[in-house]
Amino acid sequence: MIGEFEKWRPAVRRSVRAQSAPVTYGLIAVCCLLFVIGPASGLNPGYGTGDALLAAQRAYFRRWGVVPADLFTGAPRATLTPATALFVHGSWVHLLGNMLFLYVFGAMTEERLGHLEFTLFYLGCGYLALLGYAAANAGSQQTLVGASGAISAILGAFLYLFPRARVTSLFPFLFFLPLRFPAWLTLPFWAALQWVAAGRASSGPGVAYLAHVVGFGLGFAYAWVRHRRTAAVPSREASPGKAQQPGRLDRE
Repeated sequence: MIGEFEKWRPAVRRSVRAQSAPVTYGLIAVCCLLFVIGPASGLNPGYGTGDALLAAQRAYFRRWGVVPADLFTGAPRATLTPATALFVHGSWVHLLGNMLFLYVFGAMTEERLGHLEFTLFYLGCGYLALLGYAAANAGSQQTLVGASGAISAILGAFLYLFPRARVTSLFPFLFFLPLRFPAWLTLPFWAALQWVAAGRASSGPGVAYLAHVVGFGLGFAYAWVRHRRTAAVPSREASPGKAQQPGRLDRE
């Protein structure tokens, strides 16, 4: 699903301008900076080229990413990898897809939750999403990197907090015709696709769909438990970027 921002109602625009989303923009900046200076971007000459670059990439992902077979050994360093993996991406497409989703859905969610709560929510749900995937694939030696477990949690929270927000989408099977649907229709459809894909996923490199499903469920459950008694939020219009299947080296 690919979309562009729609104009929000004037009252909403004033609210967004008055309260920025420093955590969302900070996360985007950190992920982009780490990717550019790391070996995956191919821009840092210090990692060499050809086979040397590929070797550096594999070592980098294994050091900072989640290796399910290593995670439950009790090694202190391994237990930290579900947190560090949130800031590592495997390719330009992987990075840009994740950051687009974070940019579109993160700002509004941060505004509603508050900066500190949003930070803890992002890190906590992201950690648990990767942990859930690793537990289901405990014997895998594939390395899991990417922020999409945390970003999927944002989508889940967004669905609960802004169910009537209008989402402009382009669907390939409808010849990329731009259509606008409420979040309560679009986001569950996206989550259902992740669930179906998770059931068909192989154990080899690809997309860690299960981490998306776990993250989405955690985000929705958190928003429901934490904010179910708060007043309803005025409807806003948003446009999600492509649901970049955050990926497995496993990219997540």
